[in-house]
Formats: sequence, C-alpha cells, structure tokens
Amino acid sequence: MSHVVLLADDDAAIRMVLNQALTRAGYEVRPTGNISTMWNWVSRGEGDILITDVAMPDGNAFEVMPKIKKLRPDLPMIVMSAQNTFMTAIRASEVGAYEYLPKPFDITEVLSVVSRALADAKKPGKDERKTEEPGESMPLVGRSTAMQDIYRALARLMQTDLTVMITGESGTGKELVARALHDFGKRRNGPFVAINMAAIPRDLIEAELFGHEKGAFTGANTRSSGRFEQAEGGTLFLDEIGDMPMDAQTRLLRVLQEGEYTMVGGRSAIKTNVRIVAATHRDLSQMIRQGLFREDLYYRLNVVPIRLPPLRERVDDIPDLAQHFLRLAQREGEASKTISADAIRLMQNYSWPGNIRELENLVRRLSALYADEQISAEIVQNELNISDRPSVSGVAGPVDISMAVETHVGQLLREYEPNLPPPGMYQRVIDKVEAPLIAMALNACGGNQIKAADLLGLNRNTLRKKIRTHSIEIVKHSRRGG
Repeated sequence: MSHVVLLADDDAAIRMVLNQALTRAGYEVRPTGNISTMWNWVSRGEGDILITDVAMPDGNAFEVMPKIKKLRPDLPMIVMSAQNTFMTAIRASEVGAYEYLPKPFDITEVLSVVSRALADAKKPGKDERKTEEPGESMPLVGRSTAMQDIYRALARLMQTDLTVMITGESGTGKELVARALHDFGKRRNGPFVAINMAAIPRDLIEAELFGHEKGAFTGANTRSSGRFEQAEGGTLFLDEIGDMPMDAQTRLLRVLQEGEYTMVGGRSAIKTNVRIVAATHRDLSQMIRQGLFREDLYYRLNVVPIRLPPLRERVDDIPDLAQHFLRLAQREGEASKTISADAIRLMQNYSWPGNIRELENLVRRLSALYADEQISAEIVQNELNISDRPSVSGVAGPVDISMAVETHVGQLLREYEPNLPPPGMYQRVIDKVEAPLIAMALNACGGNQIKAADLLGLNRNTLRKKIRTHSIEIVKHSRRGG
C-alpha cells in the first residue's frame, strides 16, 4: 500500500511539480493550497506524512504545527519556505518539523527526505521537541546557499549537547554561531562563557580554564573559579582553540574524557556539566601533522564540524548584511540611511579580507561620517581605497592573486613576530588558495563533481581527494535564481 502524502503550498506550480514527482515515486498525494483543508485532513487522521509551506493564504503553518504535533505526534512534518532565514530554520525545528527545505529545492532531495522521514516514523522512542517561541532577534543574517546549509545544521543541533567545532577565517562570525547554538538550544537558561585562547598568556591558560586554589602560585591570594565552573550547566566557547599550548591541550582532553577536572593547586576532582563549542581560524589538520595539536583532542572536539564561508563566497548576502548593520547603527542613534544599488555592487565585487567584521566596520563608519541620506558608490570606493589597491573587479581590475598571497604571507609573518611561523607555511598557503577555488568551482557547477573537475582541469579522483582533504561540503543545486 502506498503512503499518503499531504501536500500544502500556495503556489500551484510547486504543487504540480511535487505532485508529479511524488506520484512517480509511488506515493498517493493530496495537494491543497490552504491550511484549513490541510488541517481537516490531519484532524481526521488522514495521511502518513505532511509537506507544507510556511506562508499560506489563510495563515501561517508554524501556528498550526504545534496542534498537529499534539494531535498526531507520529506524523512527520516537512517544512518548505522561501523566507530562507536562520529564524525560519530554528522555528521549524522548535515546532517539531522533521526537516526544513529552503526554496528553491532539489526534487531528488525532497524525495530522499520523504523516504527517510517515513522510515524514521516507524522507529520507537522518538523525542518530542519543545515548542517555545523563539526570540525576535535574528543572530545570523543571510539567505545564500552556503548559509542555508549552516542554518539547517544548527537547527538539528539545538536540542543536542554534541560538541561542535566551528572553523572559518577571522571575522566570519564564529562566536555568533556559538551564541546561537546556546541561545536557541536546550541550555539557553544556563550561562554562556567564552574564552579566547589567543588572548591569554600561555602560563595562565590552565588557571583560566579550571580555576585555582588560594596559594596555588605567587599572587594567588584567594580562590578563583575557572571558566568550566562559571559555565556549569551552560555552554563553554573555546575560541581560537588552535592557539592552546600542548600541556593545556592534554588537560582539556582529560576533562572531555572523564567529565571532571582539578583546579590548579587543588586535590579533589570536580564534576563538570558543560557543552563545548570550539572555534579556530587555523588549519588543525596541518597543525596535527606538524605536532602542534593533539590528534585525539581534535577528534574529541570535531564531533560536528561547521565551516563558516568567507564573505567572498557569499556575496549574495552582502545587501542583507549591509542593511542589517545600517539598522543597528540607526538604533544606536545614527540617522536613517540607504545604500545605492551601485554601491552594493561595488561591495559585492570587493574581496573582504576582514570578512563580515570588515563589512560591519565599513557600514558603521559610513553611517557615522557621511551626512548623505544615500551612501553612493563613490563614497564606498573612497572608503575602501579601491583606486590604490586592486580589490574590486569591474572597477579597478580583478583581484590580483599574487598580491593577495603576498598580503596574506606578510600578515602571517607579522603575526608571529619576532619569531617565525611553524614549519609548513608553503602547504598552508597553497591550501588557503586551493580550498576556496575548489569550493567555488563546485558551487558554480551546482555541486556536479564531473563538471567541476572538467572546469578545474583535474582528474575526478584527484578532485574527490582534495574535497576530502579540505572537508569541502558539496551542495547540489540548480543555478537558476529565485
């Protein structure tokens, strides 16, 4: 007997396409363009799975889904939406959706999700999800394909305590992601404690993490709690974990393995209950090969890896990000301003070495220093000093890769002054160039590895190996807009 799929979508064309695909796959489909009909079917006990859009002519699916979950807890619900924001993904998760699919979607993916949902529905012991209302603020901004995958991953992680490793260049928003995991997760009522390993003297890291007893060392005049104790029952964010010295790595590994720690100068073990979220802009795999990072600690931390793309890989998000930062400036007392379309295009062609942090600084500077109601392309060009450095294609020539590499190596050398960087700088720089090259080629080819290999001039097996080496996530999609 075929499974019955209840399909609700305001768009008749989408209903038709999904109806045809699901019918060919052997399902019996009941399509509708409104919530009331959908609710009547569900309340009568009809259907084995529900696929619904969020925004419907007679209401919002999120408002009725908690009722469906209460009435029929075993009915899998798949949510579709063109409002591809972080909060949409989170809301879908909180109201009990099995999966969230941002539009436009791949029909093959829909069929795969339906098949998986029906199979999982037969398994006993499924956990019920909470249906609390999320906050109104949106901690993450952007609707690009790259960000949609991150939103969906975060939504799945909210009701877990899995350890997460966030990687990405400086300024990509790693702490924002860590805070979102905490603020919308099941530890939201506990503390969120962040510690930046790169900002703490090496000889004080253990005392900062685990605290110290009175008299543990010179100057320890009183007992001091560490970050693990401060984060008890909540989330501990270990930023720039790649800068943690080896001896501290060993102690951290022991805590993760045993679930307890000892204060510096202490004798008794203290049980700990925290969720660990780590982040780094460094290549930990390379550091492991160089003996600078413990491999066993890496696997303890890298349970769920999340890679944040640099801004140059998500230029479609720049208009939303710029408007978001303008609104923030306005709330803080700055005059209301707009950004011209030409100025936005100029921003989208810029390389953004400082990523989102650099964009935010630019927008706030423009909002504060210029009296014009509209920020023009000329203002942006002057502020970015485009005429003096070829960072923008279509305005001052394409980005010069040799110059970009020279700038990166110069920054790397200055970062380690007066010493030299760790051995292996050549491969690290090559990886920095190779990873975005392959990622963007795959994206341009809609995730098709055969086309990407041809575009890059690589053997298919070589491309697969490099994808694994750089942990590049493949997103299959159509290159059509919408």
